[in-house]
Amino acid sequence: MKKIEIACFNLESVLIAQKAGADRVELCVDISVGGTTPSIEMIQQARENLTIDLYVMIRTRGGDFAYSDAEFKQMKSEIETIKKFGVNGFVFGILNEDKAINLEQNKALVELAKPFSCTFHRAFDEVLDYEKALEDIISCGFSTILTSGSYPNVMEGKEVLKQLVIQANNRIEIMPGGGLRSANISVLDEIVNANWYHSSAITDETETANEEEIISLKNKLHAK
Repeated sequence: MKKIEIACFNLESVLIAQKAGADRVELCVDISVGGTTPSIEMIQQARENLTIDLYVMIRTRGGDFAYSDAEFKQMKSEIETIKKFGVNGFVFGILNEDKAINLEQNKALVELAKPFSCTFHRAFDEVLDYEKALEDIISCGFSTILTSGSYPNVMEGKEVLKQLVIQANNRIEIMPGGGLRSANISVLDEIVNANWYHSSAITDETETANEEEIISLKNKLHAK
């Protein structure tokens, strides 16, 4: 069964995602920069209200994905703290200045997050060599890569996404995300054939998921 993860930027979206039948929530804040780490209070409240899986973004700020020693230390501290609240996984990604995967730091965070799974987020879309990056991320121990196929959105990146799924060969999940909506998920799935798909399901100027959009995403994904 193919599954849907909903990126939630507030608690209202968390409740909507579960009600509408989402399989997992990715919790973050600050949609304007693509998501950063939510507050402990927000994580606690989300966990208390969810029976589905909850993944939490670990990202100290917007901007690039190469972090200072102090920022990396903060990321480690956040994972150690958030592990105690019954989450199911973490979402992060660290690059070097040259846009290659930072093997040492990513491995350290994946190890720290155990026994919870880790998703490498859309920092992947900034790498220069996505084939090598895929292998590097597998070697770090991630379970999933969230990506738009190195393009601004999933439809532009659909052929790269298809190739990534083939290259991954079930060693890691390739989860298309970035501009994914009910209007394009059927076409995308025909081409890419991934197991997981990711959307904010936001259809207006708010930061809140749309219940009907999530239901439509699910229905179209499972229509085949």
